[in-house]
Amino acid sequence: MGTVAPDTPDAPRVPEGGAEPEELTTLRERRREQRGWYFYDWANSVFSTSVLTVFLGPYLTEVTKAAAGADGYVHPLGIPVRAGSFFPYAVSASVLLSVLVMPLAAAFADRTGRKKPLLGAAAYLGAGATTGMYFLDGDRYLLGGVLLVVANVSFAVSIVLYHAFLPQIAPPEERDAVSSRGWAFGYGSGALVLVANLGLFLGHESLGVTESTAVRICLSSAGVWWAVFTIVPLLRLRERPAVAGAPGGAGRATFGQGFRQLAGTLRQLRRYPLTLLFLLAYLLYNDGIQTVITQASVYGSEGLGLDQTTLIGAILLVQVLAVAGALLLGGLAARYGAKRTILGSLAAWTATVGAGYFLPRENPVWFYALAVSIGLVLGGSQALSRSLFSHLVPAGKEAEYFALYEISDRGTSWLGPLLFGLVYQLTGDYRNAILSLVVFFALGFALLLRVPVRRAAAAVGNVAPGRI
Repeated sequence: MGTVAPDTPDAPRVPEGGAEPEELTTLRERRREQRGWYFYDWANSVFSTSVLTVFLGPYLTEVTKAAAGADGYVHPLGIPVRAGSFFPYAVSASVLLSVLVMPLAAAFADRTGRKKPLLGAAAYLGAGATTGMYFLDGDRYLLGGVLLVVANVSFAVSIVLYHAFLPQIAPPEERDAVSSRGWAFGYGSGALVLVANLGLFLGHESLGVTESTAVRICLSSAGVWWAVFTIVPLLRLRERPAVAGAPGGAGRATFGQGFRQLAGTLRQLRRYPLTLLFLLAYLLYNDGIQTVITQASVYGSEGLGLDQTTLIGAILLVQVLAVAGALLLGGLAARYGAKRTILGSLAAWTATVGAGYFLPRENPVWFYALAVSIGLVLGGSQALSRSLFSHLVPAGKEAEYFALYEISDRGTSWLGPLLFGLVYQLTGDYRNAILSLVVFFALGFALLLRVPVRRAAAAVGNVAPGRI
């Protein structure tokens, strides 16, 4: 069978002399399935960009304030909650519930071999909840909280199942390129829809709609987008039977059995200390990445005195450049290996965050330069981490291990914000707070450097590609 060039997604390069018809058909089917897989990134990324990052937080906070009493508190389930705290509390509740649900859904999927139906169910439950945000008006803050929790938990479960398809649709030598293209699709989708949403939001008066209606259209349209484009991966991805020899076995499953299988997976993970070491490294540096993403606007507005227009422009710039960055780092991985490329991106993250300390106040140009640096390494470092981890997962346990991978993202993302907040509280200076995040990239770099990826892949029964 001829070598498939990782930079040609649409058609395989047939070696001189041709290929057997069956081989050529298999290659075409794999390319078709990979293109379908990319579209789930295209479908769901709008939720994380337009809904979670831009519109829902400020809008739900205003709705909650409208429902608050004279003391500024609301009382969900009889609990006094300051109106401004309701949104972050709802996000925290959704993250906690995600951490509990993701491993169970993953164990269920691995045991039954039915990842695609579960992916579809989670995607459409999340898309339905997001579309329902159109009805979030007046003082319906409880409706907003419930829809946020349902949508975010569904999003998390679907992402785990989506990741778990990667080792099945791409052989080892293709995964870096395939993963990078998926991230590029996602960032491209997020940027495209965000531009349309901002056009509606900023021009709502000329279009004859209120600001509240414009925001609700932006929120619900993300759900419609998610639902429509999820059809593509559901049509193109193929279900694989469960691996009978995998721990936990194949066959019928209940969620009670999912609990037991999850416990077995956690015990099994101790037998793979190199996989565990990679997860720890990822936990640290990805926590730094997530904190930079969530706190950059706070640093820009409070620390550098920049206006909302500048901050929105920077978000768009990051989204657009993350597409190019994901593809660029994917190309570098093909030449130098994924591990070296991730290490290089972590060095770039360290330099970028360090440079943020020296940015002058009220100067948008330098903040945009920071956004450029973040965009170029953001998508690539995440995409290559996903493909690198796929080599360290035992066959038949893809969903469960990727659930642990996602937990190291969602379940520990409080570490960076906690450090950021503590440093600001102790020093009163946002520059010191942003600089403190360097520790996550430095520690993550040091731990990843110690992971012998080829040996780690062999330990779980996989064969690593030529360049790793």
